[in-house]
Amino acid sequence: MKLPTAEQLIEAGVHFGHKMSRWNPKMEPYIFGAKNAVHIIDLAKTLTKLKEAVDFVTDIVAKGGLIILIGTKPPVKKIIKEAAQSVGMPYVNRRWIGGALTNFKTIGKRLEYFRDLEKKMAEGELKKYTKKEQLGFQRKLEEMEKIFGGIKNLTKLPEAIFAVDLKENQLAVREAKKSGVKVIAIADTNISPELVDFLIPANDDAASSVKIIVDTIVEAIKEAKNH
Repeated sequence: MKLPTAEQLIEAGVHFGHKMSRWNPKMEPYIFGAKNAVHIIDLAKTLTKLKEAVDFVTDIVAKGGLIILIGTKPPVKKIIKEAAQSVGMPYVNRRWIGGALTNFKTIGKRLEYFRDLEKKMAEGELKKYTKKEQLGFQRKLEEMEKIFGGIKNLTKLPEAIFAVDLKENQLAVREAKKSGVKVIAIADTNISPELVDFLIPANDDAASSVKIIVDTIVEAIKEAKNH
């Protein structure tokens, strides 16, 4: 598949890192230089790493694997939800659910209950209950939709997670490492990339930057599913 060009990455602001005072020295290999006290990310490295991530995604999705897309910062919530839904992948765009990976046995049972309740509601099975009880079920469904909506169809551990805001989602990354789930992530200049298997050095604050990276990963998922 075709990767974005360096020009397209520049247009999206992918190259803008954080202020030099906020940098993480572990990101030094991916820094090209600095301008106005702001680190500039080396886009040649971004493209190399993006290609590695795309190849990995293509491989696992072609084998029927799942990737949870994660983005919980306000500018990226909508991007993550729409991207995941467009390719039928699970997503988290609110707070990460503690134990979603490390305690999947328990979380999986709650997801099963959620799917079952939703099915019963849709098929009218809950009409035999009183109005008050039906309202209780409705509220329960709404509450579960808020918490588990993006991962409700998950019946097994995913093969990977793709986090677009690494600093915000350290818990998800640590759980993935403990559970043997691979980590793909956008890494800005202010974060340690140590726990990431497939790192994509890029600006994680600008929605345009996140979107061009997410769109590339989604395109790889689409192509892998269609082959």
